[in-house]
Amino acid sequence: MIIASEKRKNNIAEYLLYMWQIEDIIRANGLDMERIRVNVTDRFDGLSPEQKRQMEEWYESLIDMMRREGVAESGHLQMNNNVLQSLVELHRALMADPRFAEYSAEFYRTLPFIVELRATAGDKAADELTTCFTALYGALMLRLAGKEISPDTLAALGQISRFIATLSALFHKNENKPLFAPED
Repeated sequence: MIIASEKRKNNIAEYLLYMWQIEDIIRANGLDMERIRVNVTDRFDGLSPEQKRQMEEWYESLIDMMRREGVAESGHLQMNNNVLQSLVELHRALMADPRFAEYSAEFYRTLPFIVELRATAGDKAADELTTCFTALYGALMLRLAGKEISPDTLAALGQISRFIATLSALFHKNENKPLFAPED
């Protein structure tokens, strides 16, 4: 909750990847709050009793949402899908606006990697950003598991990271001062 809040304010891409990881942590603990207490929340040192209570309530609410939304086994919470959808909408607006030519160029430098990832995964229906976030999340999980990542994959992830970082920075600029005039 504390980490998620900071990431949400500072880097929307890191926030989304973090929230996907939280979903997986909840699943790994069987959507059982007692197991999450032992394996997660009790391991946070230096929290006040109030902060610990808030963190546990946050996990409990996420568990409840996962059950209600039918994503206890797989998939993502609607609030996380909404973040991704907001990024997709911004991406489309940026691609359509000639003022953001450098953003478009960054996307086109990334596109061959996206196409290759889709072909490898057999998921041709996923949009470009979902493919990027899935690749970044997969790499995070491999790193956490201590597994090696090939040099070619690292190069692809580097380009995807640059592209997503650019989008994330523009997302936060847009939140602070809209990049596009509202439609009449």
